[in-house]
Amino acid sequence: MSHCRMGARAGRLLRRFNVESRAHKEISRSKPEPAPRHETYSPGSTRPVVSEEIHSKDDPLLFRLKQVYVESKDPLKQKVERRPLRHSFPGDHLGIGEITDVPVGKVSIVEALKVLNDHKRSPQTWTLEKIAQDYSLQLKDTKALVEFFIPFEVKIIPPKSDRKQIKST
Repeated sequence: MSHCRMGARAGRLLRRFNVESRAHKEISRSKPEPAPRHETYSPGSTRPVVSEEIHSKDDPLLFRLKQVYVESKDPLKQKVERRPLRHSFPGDHLGIGEITDVPVGKVSIVEALKVLNDHKRSPQTWTLEKIAQDYSLQLKDTKALVEFFIPFEVKIIPPKSDRKQIKST
């Protein structure tokens, strides 16, 4: 603890050492010349001189500005085609039961799970073309759905019998 105080005291002494002579030396230095002022700035006043051109009317410019007309319109919202749901949860689970239709080219979570399950159980019956036709999907989207959309799987790993287990007492 005393080492910290000693270090702080030494630092303070160095900062205060010969302060007055260092201050006089800095004050006596020559100052840099200020940058020259712009021509429109008059040295006697504090604001720049305003030229007459700013206040005069420019008739050709006013004439051209009066000819300009700008019209803007919001783009019309395109009505999205929708299809009724083929499968849904029974009852209302977290607001999912309120959904009655989806845009064409989309599927709901329930439908996606049903499609994946059907395709996994019988891929000969539920081909990608049949799924795309039944659910109004594009073939590339159906292929991506089957290939990349993997629902959660629960795997139960049985415990090994040779491990020692802690018994509760």
